[in-house]
Amino acid sequence: MRFEILGPARVRDAEGRPVALGGPRVRALLVLLAVDAGRIVTQDQLIDGLYGAEPPETAANALQSQVSRLRRALGRELIEFHPAGYRLAADAADVDAHRFELLTAEGREAMRAGDPARAATVLKEALGLWRGAPLADAPYAEAAAARLAELRLSAVEDRVQAELELGAHRELAAELRELVAAHPLRERLRAQLMRALYGSGRQAEALAAYEEGRRILDDELGVTPGGELAAAHLAVLRGDPSLGPAHRPPDAAVSRQGLRAQLTSFVGRAEDLERVQALLEEARLVTLIGPGGAGKTRLAAEAAAVAPRDVCFVELAPISDETGLAQAVVSALGLRDSLHAPDPFAVDATARLVAALAERRLLLVLDNCEHLVGAAAALADRLLAACPHLRLMITSREALGITGESIFPVSPLRLPPPGGPGALEYPAVRLFADRAAAVRPGFTLDDEGHVVRICRALDGLPLAIELAAARLRSLPVAEVAARLDDRFRLLARGSRTALPRHQTLRAVVAWSWDLLDADEQAMARRLTVFVGGATLEAAERVCALPEELLTSLVEKSLVEVVDGRYRMLETIRAFCVERLAEAGEVEALRRAHAAYYLDLAVAADPHLRRAEQLEWLALLDEERDDLHAALRWSAFDGDTGTALTLVSSLGCYWWLRGRRAESAAMAAEVLGVVEADSSEEYAMCALVAAWADYGKVDIGPLRYAGDTPFRWEFLNVMVPMFHGPPDDYDMVASMTAEAIETLSPWMRGLSHAGLAYIQQNRGRPEQAWAHFEDCLAAFRALGERWGSTLALSGMADLAYQDGDYAASVELSAQAESLAMELGAVEDLADYGCRKADAVVHLGDLGEAEWQYLRVVELATRTGARETLARAHLGLATVARIRGDLREAKELMEQALQECPATWYSAEETRMRIMLGVGEVAAALGDHDTARRRYTEVLTAVSDTNLPLAAIAEGALSALGE
Repeated sequence: MRFEILGPARVRDAEGRPVALGGPRVRALLVLLAVDAGRIVTQDQLIDGLYGAEPPETAANALQSQVSRLRRALGRELIEFHPAGYRLAADAADVDAHRFELLTAEGREAMRAGDPARAATVLKEALGLWRGAPLADAPYAEAAAARLAELRLSAVEDRVQAELELGAHRELAAELRELVAAHPLRERLRAQLMRALYGSGRQAEALAAYEEGRRILDDELGVTPGGELAAAHLAVLRGDPSLGPAHRPPDAAVSRQGLRAQLTSFVGRAEDLERVQALLEEARLVTLIGPGGAGKTRLAAEAAAVAPRDVCFVELAPISDETGLAQAVVSALGLRDSLHAPDPFAVDATARLVAALAERRLLLVLDNCEHLVGAAAALADRLLAACPHLRLMITSREALGITGESIFPVSPLRLPPPGGPGALEYPAVRLFADRAAAVRPGFTLDDEGHVVRICRALDGLPLAIELAAARLRSLPVAEVAARLDDRFRLLARGSRTALPRHQTLRAVVAWSWDLLDADEQAMARRLTVFVGGATLEAAERVCALPEELLTSLVEKSLVEVVDGRYRMLETIRAFCVERLAEAGEVEALRRAHAAYYLDLAVAADPHLRRAEQLEWLALLDEERDDLHAALRWSAFDGDTGTALTLVSSLGCYWWLRGRRAESAAMAAEVLGVVEADSSEEYAMCALVAAWADYGKVDIGPLRYAGDTPFRWEFLNVMVPMFHGPPDDYDMVASMTAEAIETLSPWMRGLSHAGLAYIQQNRGRPEQAWAHFEDCLAAFRALGERWGSTLALSGMADLAYQDGDYAASVELSAQAESLAMELGAVEDLADYGCRKADAVVHLGDLGEAEWQYLRVVELATRTGARETLARAHLGLATVARIRGDLREAKELMEQALQECPATWYSAEETRMRIMLGVGEVAAALGDHDTARRRYTEVLTAVSDTNLPLAAIAEGALSALGE
């Protein structure tokens, strides 16, 4: 979580979403703990901070109440109790006030190291954390607030000093006048104002500022100016050069040949510019590489504009013949042939360059070298060897590949995460907003969601974003976002004066495509069949081409490698998809893709039920998008055998990962295109579709009898879950017990779980507990976490039924921990709900309420309707115990609406909710509703061993029935 106290108190969770905090006392408490994050704050300190010098007699109890509310908002684990007080268990860097102090210290260190550019950047970031008065919600924390305000003003002075060192005199003068007016006795600010005025050519105003300060100090304090202000006055009188920028821009005499003045602002690349400048100081050959439209040319131009040496910028896009490269540089440098040369055309252009640049301190920029990369490499090697003071900067989609080359990848601009706040803080969105304001004056980021969608769809490519912003001349933002599926037609009007390949988005990508040979083009178009990127093995097998071609595409910036996966930017992929269709290869590639992922899914399935399950779950996570694409394409193309086998192979993965709503929708799609049969594959598909209540389960005659396990192991879990218990418990139990030793280790563990549930339903808790213990031992021997949670949750239920609520909490917590390892959010919600049920009986209603609310959030996120209903039943129970019968009634009715009616496994939950509805109705005097609900429960469970029947019968008796 992030804690913000430099202004009104705010908290954001890991995804950047705001966390509701509650009233002013809770917010004040948070501020007091955040000021000392990670350290214990005593109870007396907190009471003083909450109530000031005269706290009420009940302050200690009130403090405990505020702590409880804050825990409910943030989570108990974040607010720790200690004998000496309370502690916010958070890293200091997660609190904006502490981060501010860290950044200001870093900025001052950069100044001491002689790096004002870095200092200015860091200090701006630090000051950007402020949103208003510090500790605004803690009015009695005056001392801490005053300290932070003083630190802020010092940071402003440090930032101004850094910018003065960089020569920003004119830009700072107005700001410094406002600061001096607000803090007239601050001598450092006044000295900085004098320096800014003098550096702007306003010496008289600088002297007047000094006189004003001298008079105020004399009138207000009766003192004379201190050393810093007096020194600034003397320096202005003498015209001291030290008043100018210490880090001066290049002299006007420095030559800038071929470098055009820019017509637009430079957005989002400040750090990249600093790194390129540093590279140019360290290396003699720097190559900026990246995909078309990433902004390599603009970055190179900005770096060249501030280089402390002569610059020659050579645009090579118009040069189509490698033999013309050296002559193009000759022409750009303006080298003339000697009138006395016997035959000037006989002199080699490269030799002329060597002669002209042998002693010259020059930065030579060769822009757009990708189509001349061989010739550019040869020329660079020759010039660097012969001209010791020469430095080269190259822009290309492919590196030169010669000794001494420093490569700087120019990536697309940073994008905001989906749904994240503060989109304008990200360079891609800032660029769009800047360019949009130019074509539509007064443009504001009101349609932030559409703008983020545009920038994300265009991969953060600056050229594509600028082309999209230009369309705002004729289209609203929402319309531009809606039309991006046809991006090449939409973004077809760029600047008329730009190079032809930069005038449209299609031309940008086509330029790179045309530079590929036939085999590289084949690999590029075939790679588009992967929707989530590809491993080297997958690409080689599906594309049926050697891996060297993939490496070549990476080198030419058509493909990027991210965490070992080969991916295309979406814009490049969209272009190559068209080429795949033109080549008539779509159907064949989809078949090859489906075959590869079918093999992967089938191979992975058994590993999901062994000790190595976490590694295989992670592997399937990485391949999830392509597995799902293979499933949908197989169903769409009529390859129903592949589609059904993929569903059967992935069923266990989806269940363990808690991806039940998403997988149910895909299984329902498959059921819509296949004919029903009695195969296990069809049964699994039907059961997966039923996870989200997509319809009635039709699995034909399949019914697990205990001694005849299905070929698809996970089907053995699913069938009884939806069919319900066997008709003859004892017969099935006997058959299962006899066959258990002949089964595979995983099936043995599962069979013990089945026997445990049978014994539990027969009212034999001791026998059920023994089988759960055998189940747990079997799965732990395998290292199988999900099976272990099955046993632990069953044991937790038995402990709960036996009244051992502390044991139930502990067992549920163990199951929760394993579910967290698996990343199974739906199971996490289930076990959290079980734990909360036991906590209610332990009397900690605040903790139980927090647990139920957490379950509601998790179950809502995953679409787990039964668990959501159980959580609302739990919240209703808490409300009933507290005496709030109206809220309890509303929550009970809500739970009843949410509980799925078609699941066998949800039937007990539904009965418990109806019992709760009846109990609340009876307490409210609505005896008719109470009788109806109790009767419904008694009718439904009268032939079972569940204790609900006895509860319903007793409740009816109490009503006089």
